[in-house]
Amino acid sequence: MKEEGINPFLGYLLGFVAFGFISEYFFQKTDFAKYLMILVCLSFQLKLSEKNRNDFLLSTFGDKTKNKIRILENLCVCIPFIIMLLYESFFLEAFILLGLSVVFALFSFKSTFNFSVPTPFSKNPFEFSVGFRKTFLIFPIAYAFTIISINVNNINMGIFSMLLIFLTILSYYAKPEQEYYVWIHADTPREFLKNKIIIATKYAILLVLPILVSLLIFYPTEFKLILEFFLIGILFLWTIIFAKYSAYPREMSLPEGIMIAFSLYFPLLLFAIIPYFYNKSIKKLKTILND
Repeated sequence: MKEEGINPFLGYLLGFVAFGFISEYFFQKTDFAKYLMILVCLSFQLKLSEKNRNDFLLSTFGDKTKNKIRILENLCVCIPFIIMLLYESFFLEAFILLGLSVVFALFSFKSTFNFSVPTPFSKNPFEFSVGFRKTFLIFPIAYAFTIISINVNNINMGIFSMLLIFLTILSYYAKPEQEYYVWIHADTPREFLKNKIIIATKYAILLVLPILVSLLIFYPTEFKLILEFFLIGILFLWTIIFAKYSAYPREMSLPEGIMIAFSLYFPLLLFAIIPYFYNKSIKKLKTILND
């Protein structure tokens, strides 16, 4: 945002507003929202408690200052969650979260394990195998939301769980890979993009299928709405892939982001945006791949 001449404060403000709306949505839809708030907050704090990071703080600042820094960090993370819990009158849960945040600050945890999370994906392409290992905890949460939505007869939560899967998948294509990993493909730009789209679509359907089938079985009268959101998710996946390579080898910037943001409110724009990004991707990839 700085590169585009926009004050990052706008991003912080929009982030807090979005956090408030999403939190309020969960509090209205499920009784488990208060526990979800605590779980999400502690998961962020767990990353700050990583052992190597804490060892660095200890060697740099000493024990007392390190503890002060860690407590301050955890408090900064938990304040938005505590505000939402207090706003919803969950005073005990807010107090528990505050106490756990302070306790978490005094301990460190190893984040490295001696095993690889198995995936149903091949190593080639790398996006899904790498991305799935980084975000695999999101999938049982999304599937749990689906089960809850069926139990409480709330299709909105079920559709949200499907969209959560799609949002996670979209994050796999946010960062451009090194040019070498594109150059090694003996494809034309059109073949390269075609293979990316086919594989991404196939793997996305594999991850979304349990939610999609469950919703169609338990909400047969809403099949049009369910399929519409499914197809919109697939279209956004194609859009992100084309947008990524339309800016390649740099990252997607504000112009691409604005176009994608507008299409969130007007999904029909995708039918114009997708060909635009596709043609631009072809031009970018011609400098790297043989045509």
